[in-house]
Amino acid sequence: MADPRDTFLENIAVTGWAAKGKALAKVDGLVVFITGAVPGDVVDLRITRKKKSHAEAEMVRLVRPSPDRTVPFCKHFGTCGGCTWQHLSYPAQLVFKRQEAIDNLERLGGLQLPEVPPALASPEDRFYRNKLEYSFSAQRWFSKEELESGEHFTDRRALGFHLPGRFDKVLDISECWMQPAPSDAIRNFIRAYSASHGLSHYDIRRHEGWLRTLTIRTTTTGETMVLLAFGHEQRENRELLLHALLAEFPGITSLLWCINPKKNDTIWDLEIHTFHGRDHVVEQLPDEGFAPLQFRIGAKSFFQVNPRQTLAMYQLVRELAGLKGGEHVYDLYCGAGTISLFLARHCARVTGAEIVPDAVKDAQANAALNAIGNVAFKAGDLKDLLDAAFVARHGKPDVLVTDPPRAGMHEAVVARILEMAPPVVVYVSCNPATQARDLGLLKQDYRITHIQPLDMFPQTAHVENVVRLERIG
Repeated sequence: MADPRDTFLENIAVTGWAAKGKALAKVDGLVVFITGAVPGDVVDLRITRKKKSHAEAEMVRLVRPSPDRTVPFCKHFGTCGGCTWQHLSYPAQLVFKRQEAIDNLERLGGLQLPEVPPALASPEDRFYRNKLEYSFSAQRWFSKEELESGEHFTDRRALGFHLPGRFDKVLDISECWMQPAPSDAIRNFIRAYSASHGLSHYDIRRHEGWLRTLTIRTTTTGETMVLLAFGHEQRENRELLLHALLAEFPGITSLLWCINPKKNDTIWDLEIHTFHGRDHVVEQLPDEGFAPLQFRIGAKSFFQVNPRQTLAMYQLVRELAGLKGGEHVYDLYCGAGTISLFLARHCARVTGAEIVPDAVKDAQANAALNAIGNVAFKAGDLKDLLDAAFVARHGKPDVLVTDPPRAGMHEAVVARILEMAPPVVVYVSCNPATQARDLGLLKQDYRITHIQPLDMFPQTAHVENVVRLERIG
């Protein structure tokens, strides 16, 4: 049987987008998902995988470019899997993101939609992230060009991002356009220091090596957090590295470290040590008519990664909530209380519910930091927490805001919302597909009155969507 990878298709018109940022074409009734193309291109393709219903392909030649095609600005584009849409103009990205939200709600949820406005653009389409996580590796990824160059590479260490779908291969990153200064400079300094001092990088297959991960957080107020995770303790080397880093970057607000002997890179169950400064950074969001809201962000805290677009999203949530000052608001999946506190000064009280106990502690600390007393945060699995006793104790909500993780809401949580019957629901989603599923369950009692797609992650295929629901009858 012929290898499908020997199949080439010529002069194929690319017509749309599919999941995970891949372009789409139809060839003799076969749906083809394409890497490297954008809608409007005419391309030659090589089939990489073929099934009965669809095929996957990569672009091997651009015959005629789309008017929406643009030149990627990052040297790592096409290998690093982070920014899959850099070859697509930003206005075109917004058009496709709006359509992605509409398609999910109509096709998956079977929903009747009001007019959907254009996707809300991010204030910045690069250098917008406040957090990046890098991996050290003893076995870096070599590009095809490097392998074919004939050069002998003696240093295989890397500090960068995992290749898409490859847990054991890391692309060495020399530049990243997603996080503002001093992120690039810090990462490149640590890589150079490691090379000059012969420090070992982690080998994920053998589970050995010293340097494991690097996390950098920045804030709009100019603060910087650096967290280095080591595979085991080497006190002398650790202190020399951290002192050198601090001497090079004295503006680091929070310099942290931890030891991670586990076989995964998560830090939630690790003890975090402070080498210099505070154990947190402070971000702030303007709050119209009030002092800016302050948020403590620790090494394990969750905070939206695009702070300026986050402000726009929270302003939208407050607008769609229609607060007049006397409402009781439920904030489901409240995390560290960011939406709760953004609403609290504009209503009577907010009750937040969150499954992660540490996030609830962060929310309580943020409420105290801002001297906001009309909020209460409760921890527990929401499908069990939001029972009749909870509602009797805290009171029924006039407005319910929900911002679940990508998996959406548990079916039992949707049932609880139907039982509580709040007059207004505002659903914030980072995954319109699961949002559509949940809204399909709510449509028996609610109608959609407003939809606003927004772009939290420029240069990627991800889209956020905010929906206002009003109870029928």
